[in-house]
Amino acid sequence: MGGGGLWPARLWVTLALAWGAAAAAEGQREAEGAAGLAGAEAPCAAEAEGWPHAPVPPAAAFGAVAAASYRGPGNNDTRANKALPILLWWSGSLFPHFPGDTERIDCPRGSCLATRSRRVARHRRTKALIFYGTDFRAYEAPLPRLPHQTWALFHEESPMNNYVLSHSPGIRLFNYTATFRRESDYPLTLQWLPGAGYLRGPAVPLAEKDAWRRQGYAPVLYMQSHCDVPSDRDRYVRELMKYIQVDSYGKCLHNRELPSERLKDTSTATTEDSEFMTFIARYKFHLALENAICNDYMTEKLWRPMHLGAVPVYRGSPAVRDWMPNNLSIILIDDFDSPQELAKYLDFLDKNGEEYMKYLEYKKPDGIKNQFLLESLERREWGVNDMTLPNYLNGFECFICDSENTRVKEEQEHKKSRGKFPAPRPRIAHFKHMGCPMPTPGFGSVEELSGGDSWKEMWLQDYWQSLDQGEALTAMIHRNESHQGRFWDYMHEIFLKRTRQH
Repeated sequence: MGGGGLWPARLWVTLALAWGAAAAAEGQREAEGAAGLAGAEAPCAAEAEGWPHAPVPPAAAFGAVAAASYRGPGNNDTRANKALPILLWWSGSLFPHFPGDTERIDCPRGSCLATRSRRVARHRRTKALIFYGTDFRAYEAPLPRLPHQTWALFHEESPMNNYVLSHSPGIRLFNYTATFRRESDYPLTLQWLPGAGYLRGPAVPLAEKDAWRRQGYAPVLYMQSHCDVPSDRDRYVRELMKYIQVDSYGKCLHNRELPSERLKDTSTATTEDSEFMTFIARYKFHLALENAICNDYMTEKLWRPMHLGAVPVYRGSPAVRDWMPNNLSIILIDDFDSPQELAKYLDFLDKNGEEYMKYLEYKKPDGIKNQFLLESLERREWGVNDMTLPNYLNGFECFICDSENTRVKEEQEHKKSRGKFPAPRPRIAHFKHMGCPMPTPGFGSVEELSGGDSWKEMWLQDYWQSLDQGEALTAMIHRNESHQGRFWDYMHEIFLKRTRQH
């Protein structure tokens, strides 16, 4: 995660895997992990027909021990690898170790073997399957679901990537969660905020921003190239543009060109390139509209303007105020009755520098007043752009490892005591671990939209079909189905049931 930009975990891991693979080609690989997986390929039950298998390398690759791979904080666990619980990253592209496919991790409460080899999917020592929410598809889930295995969900990205997880039947498929919601087992809420110091970065002086305005630039910046999203942000911005000047540089509502070809490369934004940051910092206001609406879903669209000293005009997490540095640091779109009313207020601030500067007081040495924010940053164990700390993939992996070692120990004590010691209670995720609401139009109401409106046809249908998919997979698991191909039969059954009800 080095460099000046904020890199999402998946990008970082993809690059890391590539670097690790290149390094592995130059030297011999050790075989510690291979010993731990030896014999683990024998299934504990008949293998499900049609179960997809990821391509796997020769057995020698299973023992790779990567010096660059985070292996946990360490412990006193003396068990050999062949005695450890196995954690299977079903979404292998997110496997946070390189260059190998298997790694021993030494977490606070005990050790585990982490692997991305699906060859061990049905083994009795494979205690947990880890899924990446964006890649999770109900019709591809591994069936039958084995009673000795837990399912873990990692999903730091937008709810739009998989609305199955926003419904109770979908999220309750999982036992452990790491999502942007503070209520999840391993919260990733502040994943885009490196620390309080990021917010205290200096702002462009007001005089320079006013000079920028006199050159003909707008007071408001909009820079989006991902159009037609669930939050329907372009519909709102289009209406706002009727009442105040907005410079839009992205593909969405594009009305102005960036000053150089270099800045048109989207990587300058992704990596927070200094030229890009200097350019956008001159704007007084940044339209910061997330691509989907959900509590605690806050991205760089919010934090980056604050870092630069621009004022975010925000729509996204309804609970965003809980995380703000003070009581006057952002402008919430939903506080205004209409885009016209918002435009009037932005115009007022644009013409009254003293009032505008009140929104930047959090940048003063003692300006961050929100103790909840400061304590949350202090308490988290993973880092953002900090190579001295584990990233949140490694952190969540250890959380699962510790939880599974605890569960195994409790199960053993329950069996040994012949029922006198209670069995571990099942752990099931609940709605608030994701729980994102139905998409609504960015401006106006659903009833006002035409029948052929593309947003209406796409996102409302996707949201409610996702509910059906979660219910279908839940029913298949309860009936111990083993054939994924029957998923669409279950979907049809649910469709007919809903039709009869209405």
